[in-house]
Amino acid sequence: MKRPTKDNAASQRKLTRRALIVGGAQAGFMGLLALRMRYMQVEEADKFRLLAEENRVNIRLIPPARGEIFDRNGVAIAVNQPSYRVTLTREDAGDVDEVLNRLQALVKLDDEDLEQVRAELKRTQPFFPVTVADQVDWTDVTRIAVNAPALLGVTPEVGLTRTYPRGPDFAHVVGYVGPVSDYDLSKIDAPDQLLLIPRFQIGKVGLEAKLEDDLRGKAGARRVEVNHIGREMRELDRRKSEEGRDMQLTIDSDLQNYVQARMDGESAAAIVMDVHNGDLLAIGSAPTFDPNLFVRGISVSDYKALTENEYRPLAAKSVQGIYPPGSTFKMVVALAALDDGLVGPEDTYYCPGHLEVSDRRFHCWKGAGHGHVNLEASLRESCDVYYYELALELGIEKITAMANRLGLGDRMDIPMSAVASGLTPTKAWKREARGQEWVIGDTVNSAIGQGYVLASPLQLAVMTARIASGTAVTPRLVKKINGIEQATGEGPSLGLNENHLRQVRKAMFAVSNNRRGTAYGSRIIAEDMRMAGKTGTSQVRNITAKERAAGVRSNADLPWNRRDHALFVDFAPMDNPRIAVAVVVEHGGGGSTAAAPIARDITLQALYQGDPPLEAYPTKDRNRIREQQKRLREYRPDHTRDGKTRA
Repeated sequence: MKRPTKDNAASQRKLTRRALIVGGAQAGFMGLLALRMRYMQVEEADKFRLLAEENRVNIRLIPPARGEIFDRNGVAIAVNQPSYRVTLTREDAGDVDEVLNRLQALVKLDDEDLEQVRAELKRTQPFFPVTVADQVDWTDVTRIAVNAPALLGVTPEVGLTRTYPRGPDFAHVVGYVGPVSDYDLSKIDAPDQLLLIPRFQIGKVGLEAKLEDDLRGKAGARRVEVNHIGREMRELDRRKSEEGRDMQLTIDSDLQNYVQARMDGESAAAIVMDVHNGDLLAIGSAPTFDPNLFVRGISVSDYKALTENEYRPLAAKSVQGIYPPGSTFKMVVALAALDDGLVGPEDTYYCPGHLEVSDRRFHCWKGAGHGHVNLEASLRESCDVYYYELALELGIEKITAMANRLGLGDRMDIPMSAVASGLTPTKAWKREARGQEWVIGDTVNSAIGQGYVLASPLQLAVMTARIASGTAVTPRLVKKINGIEQATGEGPSLGLNENHLRQVRKAMFAVSNNRRGTAYGSRIIAEDMRMAGKTGTSQVRNITAKERAAGVRSNADLPWNRRDHALFVDFAPMDNPRIAVAVVVEHGGGGSTAAAPIARDITLQALYQGDPPLEAYPTKDRNRIREQQKRLREYRPDHTRDGKTRA
């Protein structure tokens, strides 16, 4: 049936409206799209051009050469040496496990190393090389080259590695470097991009860690063109890296070597310091270790041997160790009493061998007593009762004030790890730290460097240097940075009466040169080199009344770790002081028998800048010293002065 004309017209009008709506919508959409395209192509052109460029051009960091470290005479202590490493690129290797197994047959790689390599390969893009073995020798490189067809993706490369030519001598001072760890990164808020490079090395301990920012240098950069998956196509330009800054230390490497050799077999520490400018000429801790082991990756057995050694070879005892200073503290009390006007050089106290204080008996080391002693005799023979009496009249606050004036209780500002502050106690300190009130017995104990008083060998050397010079000299370890002289440790006058200092120096001279002196057996005979010193012995255990009544056990009868610490400090020459020396022998027994002989030998070696003539020693010692010098020469490395000194 044919539709009416009227119905056809209505239907045509509906179709036309729909077409107009759809067409209008399409036109609007196309208009919006055109506007958006214009915005992106014209208004945002610079932005998208930059994004495109960044997708095409990448930046590759160029690691800088680490700054090198030298002794005061230009001898190399920490240097960079070319070394070979082996890398593996995953996309070129094919079967990675098979290639690694073949490589393990040619180069020494343990299973733990291989697991670390596999983990690193998984988190690294397939076209980036990953270090498989570092510091391999030329023999390994030649093996790899011969077997290259079977080692797809393996490439030997030349790089720089840190080396410590003087080995154990500077382990505690300079420290060592090692690969950046997650723990290292966790301590840094905004780490340098260099630190994210796999196996990039930074200072871990010692000067290497403390001066990391100076030694590391600044990265260079390569601009490279890459394809859509990031593979490098060609290098566009390059900016050189900036080498780290070279360091010249105040230490004399020959003297440092002698100090370490002389303390061999002991758990000990020694400091040699210039009394005028504070230069640290030697910083020894024994036993020591080879820092090169850590750079290469120390084995479990080697590390276990270090950590389980009761002599604690990893500890820098010279600056980290704190000990009761024993009788070396008596100079502090003497100067405090002189400065206070409490006593004169000829005033005496009577020593019957003990002193009764608050129903407690404090003993002198000499049970029979010293009788009447003045200042010089009290130091010469190390009478304890004399200093008990002084301390009771002075009080702990005045004693501590003088100790601080002489450098005790003050953390020395040198770039080594965990430099200790020591402890010079006060009444307020005990109340805050221990929750107890100060008692008179605490003062008596402090008088002879026991109780709460603690000091490091470095602080004892500073104390001795200040007594010798009369100035507030401070220690200096870094002499020059990139050839630029650093501030010395020279200080202003201590403000002490020179006559008082002279009296204490004279008494210290008697310790070493008077027949009744506690260090007379370790004296120096050479007239122009004679030293002034002080012995010290500090207890590490309490002696009960019962034991004292039965007879105090000798150190030789005690286990090693229950024996007394032995200490000795000195300066020399007496008439024109140049150096100060402090020696601590852990559990060595007596200061006069264990520490003084070591300190005397170190002092002479420093003064003569080499083996001293036998005539400098007492006649009875010369044969023994001759054999000792011959034996110690075996410890000395063969070396020549390095021409790369930045002096």
